[in-house]
Amino acid sequence: MKVISKQTNSKDCLICGLQNDGGLKASFYNMEDKSIGSLFTFKFNHQSYPERVHGGMISALLDELAGRVIWVTDPDLLGVTATLNVKFKKPVPYEKQLKGRGIMVSRRGKIFIAKAQILDGKEILAECEGTYVILPNNKITTKEDLYDDISIMVEDDVKEIDF
Repeated sequence: MKVISKQTNSKDCLICGLQNDGGLKASFYNMEDKSIGSLFTFKFNHQSYPERVHGGMISALLDELAGRVIWVTDPDLLGVTATLNVKFKKPVPYEKQLKGRGIMVSRRGKIFIAKAQILDGKEILAECEGTYVILPNNKITTKEDLYDDISIMVEDDVKEIDF
């Protein structure tokens, strides 16, 4: 599937933060079908039992994928998680490139529902459905320079992701 544009990263986020040494440093892309795509590799320090990524890291990545769906059509809006229902289908490995995909299910006013998946090839390893509340920036953080932290663009050559 064709990548339309790349989304920004942040400095410190656990999932997309480029300066977070323990984080995933994942990149996210707006796809041609209005979904979000991602290519990422969990690291050894993200493990739970040997050879498996911790369920909390899996949930955090799914939450990020689903929450970023709003940025496809409204890149200046911020949403916070109200509910997140995660299904773990198969072990998620670390040190292997995986794919993520998020898609909008519905939106009514300040509430949106999105689904997300982590895939190994075309096989679904974990998935979620989340409900998000769109809030003004001052209800999320007191930082006045919020966009200095969450608007880091690092270009790459990803042109498509095979879902």
